[in-house]
Amino acid sequence: MAKLDDLIEEALSTEDQDILDATAEQGWFELGLSQFRGQMGWVTWLITILQVAMFLIGFWCAYRFFYASEPLLALKWGLSGVVMLLMAIILKMSLVPQMHADRVLRELKRLELIVVKHRP
Repeated sequence: MAKLDDLIEEALSTEDQDILDATAEQGWFELGLSQFRGQMGWVTWLITILQVAMFLIGFWCAYRFFYASEPLLALKWGLSGVVMLLMAIILKMSLVPQMHADRVLRELKRLELIVVKHRP
């Protein structure tokens, strides 16, 4: 894949270099952080805040579960903790499809650029 990227860079003129930079492949953390910007960035901020809150509540419930003296209290705190931790994981994983879609769109822009360059 790196050889293909090198060929694309060679074929482009200096004026198209900014397009190439905009469609460059991003790493996992860079792609994840890019979700917080743009038109839908507020949704990512909201999901992240809710996810952190649910994780902290779930952790607190798990703590209370281990120090419960009666079975009914242990069940109450244990189930609450498990539900909150699972909801936190589900919210965190809800951002992965958007990251994948952004990656696919970036590659599609790259392909469009290649087609435009090879048009007579």
